[in-house]
Amino acid sequence: MKIDPNDHRVHPGNKVDLAQRPTKIVPVYDSKKAYKKMLEAQVVELSELQRLNYASNRQAVLLIFQGMDTAGKDGAIRHVMSGVNPQGCQVFSFKQPSVEELEHDFLWRTTKRLPERGRIGIFNRSYYEDVLVVRVHPELLRAQGFSDDAVAGSAIWDERFKSITDLEAHLHSNGTRVIKFFLHLSKEEQRERFLARIDEPEKNWKFSLADIQERRHWDDYMRAYEACLSATSTEESPWYVIPADDKKNARLIISQIIVEALQDLKMSYPKVSAVRRKELLKLRKQL
Repeated sequence: MKIDPNDHRVHPGNKVDLAQRPTKIVPVYDSKKAYKKMLEAQVVELSELQRLNYASNRQAVLLIFQGMDTAGKDGAIRHVMSGVNPQGCQVFSFKQPSVEELEHDFLWRTTKRLPERGRIGIFNRSYYEDVLVVRVHPELLRAQGFSDDAVAGSAIWDERFKSITDLEAHLHSNGTRVIKFFLHLSKEEQRERFLARIDEPEKNWKFSLADIQERRHWDDYMRAYEACLSATSTEESPWYVIPADDKKNARLIISQIIVEALQDLKMSYPKVSAVRRKELLKLRKQL
């Protein structure tokens, strides 16, 4: 089965209904062996493209991963990016903001971590937390200095969506390609993964009471994601809704999307001038 990124892309202007988006589809692989072979080929291709991006030093790529707990963000990043030279790749995770971060606007802490030209930056959660977690728990706005009236209103979310799309448009026009993945997990699959974290001792550290408390807000989170995906997927910085119940399938889809996005950058190795080539030939004779 061929992977078509457009099957998962949120097109601008489309209202997202996650109930109509599958969390599981027919696998693009036939067996575990086929999965490993497909992923290995994509990892090799991705590594070569990142080497080319690093050498050309003209553009940056920012990959954003969002999803409910246990959706597979960590595993996707670990497997898909396994072959990329660490010099050309940076991963940052964003959790509860620090006191210093709360004293700035909501984009400040992530803006500091944007990738340099020639690199791939990866955000495991991102500035989108401030229109997702904070929307489900609006009381968190008070810690960001907002008044009770602002907390009670709804205008703030449209304002933040605009701030985000303005930022991403700015990044795109200045050479940073932004690609966003929402790992779409079913509530039942999350339950199974939570049970595994309890039943398997080596996974106990991953589970906490907070996970259960957040699960109780599942429907609120789905509504927040629908509003976010609908408002912030643009032609230049698209969202992709990835069926995440099958981790292997999700990784193959994600890696294919990244490979095609890098191929679209039309990169090339720096050309050597005639003068520089002459210099190199002289140096070669000295070896």
